[in-house]
Amino acid sequence: MTASKYLIIIAGPTAVGKTDLAIQLAHQFNAEIISADSRQYYKELSIGTAKPSLEDQKRIIHHFVDSLSIHDPYSIGQFERDVLVKLEDRFIEMDTIIMTGGSGMHIRAISHGLDEFPFVPTKVRDRIAMLFKQHGIQVLQELLQAKDPEYAQMVDMDNPHRLIRA
Repeated sequence: MTASKYLIIIAGPTAVGKTDLAIQLAHQFNAEIISADSRQYYKELSIGTAKPSLEDQKRIIHHFVDSLSIHDPYSIGQFERDVLVKLEDRFIEMDTIIMTGGSGMHIRAISHGLDEFPFVPTKVRDRIAMLFKQHGIQVLQELLQAKDPEYAQMVDMDNPHRLIRA
């Protein structure tokens, strides 16, 4: 008979004590912590991210803290895949893992999953962004309308960020 595996999720806004509670629970359950915060995984972002202290990171293993550079392309889909692989790996050795963070999308990606989004090469995104910069939002609106009129009816056509990602 295999032991049950538990992922304890602690969610909430910055600076409400999630990290302290996660550390207490990690001690109690002999668990590791997965950060589900959209900024904590970037090495260069420390101010305003409420990362666990270096001392706390030495006492309890924290995953997805200072693990990437802001220059590395990284998406919510990649985060989901990386965390699911990490959970599968760590659940071999332990029964409980703590996940904590203030990024609802990151927590939902793990607890509910994401729809599959195709990978868009950096060159393509850069080209679309350049079109916007040189010709304005109207070009993006026309391009989306021509390529995917159904999605064009659903997306905020006045939001250039959404149009670039579309």
